[in-house]
Amino acid sequence: MKCPNCSSKDLGKIGVNQYYCWNCFIELSVQNNRLFTHQVEEDGTLSSLDDLFEEEDLRMEM
Repeated sequence: MKCPNCSSKDLGKIGVNQYYCWNCFIELSVQNNRLFTHQVEEDGTLSSLDDLFEEEDLRMEM
């Protein structure tokens, strides 16, 4: 799996179907073969980054 933002493979698993990109510092989650991207804010909340990507970039092929 690659990060849709920076194409890095330096991803760490942080939970069930949840990953963190150590290159560009975004959180990724997988649901129904689709990636959801989030930025972690200072207060720990997540802001969606999905609107920055094309739908085909967020689809996962299994």
